[in-house]
Amino acid sequence: MAMRGKLFGQLLIDAGALTPGALNDALAEQSRSGRRLGEVLQRKGIVDEADVAKALSVQLNLAYVAGPFRPEPDALAKVQPKLARTKGVLPLSLKGRRLTVAMADPLDGEAVDDLRFQSGCRVDPVAAPPSAVARAVLEAYGGELPELLSRLGSSAPAGRTEARVLEQEASAAPVVRIVDHILATAVDARASDIHIETLGDGSRVRLRVDGLLATATELPPGSHHAAISRVKIMAGLDISVRRRPQDGGFTVRRGDAKLTVRVSTIPTTGGEKAVLRLLDPGDAPRGLSSLGLSDHDLKRLRQVLDRRQGVLLAAGPTGSGKTTTLSGAVAELSAEKINIVTLEDPIEYRFPGVAQMEIDRKAGVDFPSGLRAILRQDPDVILVGEVRDRETAEIAMSAAVTGHLVLTTIHTVDAPSAVVRLLEMGVPPFLVAGGLAGVVAQRLVRKLCARCAGRGGRECPVCTDGYHGRNGVFEVLVVDDAMRTAVSSGASISSLRALARENGMGSMARDAMRKVAEGATSPHEAGKIIALSAGSAAQCGSCDASLPPGAAGCPGCGRPRGTTCSCGTPLATKWRFCPACLRAAPALA
Repeated sequence: MAMRGKLFGQLLIDAGALTPGALNDALAEQSRSGRRLGEVLQRKGIVDEADVAKALSVQLNLAYVAGPFRPEPDALAKVQPKLARTKGVLPLSLKGRRLTVAMADPLDGEAVDDLRFQSGCRVDPVAAPPSAVARAVLEAYGGELPELLSRLGSSAPAGRTEARVLEQEASAAPVVRIVDHILATAVDARASDIHIETLGDGSRVRLRVDGLLATATELPPGSHHAAISRVKIMAGLDISVRRRPQDGGFTVRRGDAKLTVRVSTIPTTGGEKAVLRLLDPGDAPRGLSSLGLSDHDLKRLRQVLDRRQGVLLAAGPTGSGKTTTLSGAVAELSAEKINIVTLEDPIEYRFPGVAQMEIDRKAGVDFPSGLRAILRQDPDVILVGEVRDRETAEIAMSAAVTGHLVLTTIHTVDAPSAVVRLLEMGVPPFLVAGGLAGVVAQRLVRKLCARCAGRGGRECPVCTDGYHGRNGVFEVLVVDDAMRTAVSSGASISSLRALARENGMGSMARDAMRKVAEGATSPHEAGKIIALSAGSAAQCGSCDASLPPGAAGCPGCGRPRGTTCSCGTPLATKWRFCPACLRAAPALA
């Protein structure tokens, strides 16, 4: 398989669609995810489906047809619509007992066998772009989804919501196939979430792709309860319970990939809403270098990991890639010579040689109890999914003080705010000062499409609006002695920000501008980060001008910045003496 992938990659290099460096990165990801090389490259936006189909045609010694297709009626009659739709095949011509078929996946031997059995002919496959085949199948045989929606609408009576009736409706063929179709569409679109919610008398399905929601389809009136019930049955939830939130999950296979689907339902005024989070273990980062950190931030973050002691916090809102960053850190730590244990809710990425534990509240396993159990397992590195309360935070800090490296996440707007959040939770300042090693705060920005350089439009087969995928913007705070002293002394958030910047912490706004300069994202995307960061920048108390990191005073009006000792050391508001020379603070002198 590896040799076949290298040969296929070399064909793409020879065609000018791929560079050797990109091939090596894709081969490494292929070995982790188990996907085909062509799929990996397409997900990254490096090549398009036409490039893959052409390379396959050369590798397999097949003809390549780009379309548009003009299938012969006699050939279409040899293959049933269901097989054509599910396998992505289009009969093109029939000559005697030889049937020529355009295939989205010419490597699918099972599809060729099915075609032979159904048609009774010898099958000659030709390679073609999958989207072109799908369009031609739709034109030739009609779409499956409109037919299913029509059948669903006519067979789903409104008002019948008894558990037995709902279970029967949820098991009906149209509902099952529609939910399967929604899942397949979401996976193909690289969606991170699926939203199924009421819309008037009917229901709509929205997909979140690269952080943005868009409507994928609408379900007919009377079908919402059946669709939600089908999802709940798949997730192992109680379909008779509709007035309280429920959580569950299941796995789904799409091609060579096996995805975990986390399901959450809540009651709303129009009926239940379900959100399905798609977690792909194949997207696990190889390490920190693949996340988009600057060289400066990457070096600082690795310094924290190399100490193998203390708490490293990944800070940011929900969906900002915090778990991915910590997973990249775990991937860099060798599991052969150290004991790494994780406690997650749920487990998103799998790591060989790492003991991974999942939260199970029904069994009495929550974050505090699970973390206490892990500490009895002689761990060197502990990953805790999230610090949600004082108890978990104190246990994590205590573990760090006793010589463990603890990786966890917290919801704050920037890195210095994470320190304040721990104090607000009730964690003693001495424990925060002694246990915290560093904070990496982050947001996600959409990446410009590598294929069309962000131009978008219909001519680009990889993207629709000039973007493909997302990447992080970061700021990394490393806790040094000055920061520990400030935390223990109850310094303000502005003082902590000033100390962090003097110690080399950049800003997410500046990192976003770096990505614009490198051509990785657009000024529009960077502007969102700059707007979010505007409120956290230090400002002059006299003229409101922004103060550069480490500035002694305002560059606009010349006003000194804060209180400074005669020896030049910046002083926090509550300090009575200078920590450097022990002179009395000016206000008390």
